[in-house]
Amino acid sequence: MNPDRVRLIAYLAAVLAVSIIHQPLWLALGLGLTLLAGGREAGSILRRAIRAVLLFNLLISLSYLVMAWLHAVSPWQTLLRLNLRVLLVTSLTFLFIARVNLFRALDFSRNLTYVLGLAYSQSLTFRRAHDDFRLALASRSLRRPGLRDRYRASAAAISWFIEKSLHAANQSAQALRSRGFFHD
Repeated sequence: MNPDRVRLIAYLAAVLAVSIIHQPLWLALGLGLTLLAGGREAGSILRRAIRAVLLFNLLISLSYLVMAWLHAVSPWQTLLRLNLRVLLVTSLTFLFIARVNLFRALDFSRNLTYVLGLAYSQSLTFRRAHDDFRLALASRSLRRPGLRDRYRASAAAISWFIEKSLHAANQSAQALRSRGFFHD
């Protein structure tokens, strides 16, 4: 069996296992093993994972703290479990992305490879558009844009991304339908 497919199966099994483990000690051990498997990239994987989940985990944790305080229950075990699980799954995902070629992992299915190609193409388009929006704001400002200017630019960019996503989804659905993916 192809090594990328084996890694895909191992990743899916690991995510499933992490979702049913509730002991913080085992989740911390899993995080340690993931970082160990990352080798010299472990620090980078951990930093990227923390940056990716920081805002989400902070909002959820603060909300849960308020709820626990209102109901007079101890939130610490749940918060530790939640934050470790999210960090572990995110770290596993970054390690997976660094080590696996998804196109080779999914080459057993023409349909999955085709859908992956569509998604990858769209993500590259959005990444380039994001860079263009960022550079456009910088080039049209005499000094560093203020918070209000950045919010307005972000709102315009988000509007464009939503419109573009809906259009691309419609086009992809039509292309998939014409190839027999959907039946009426």
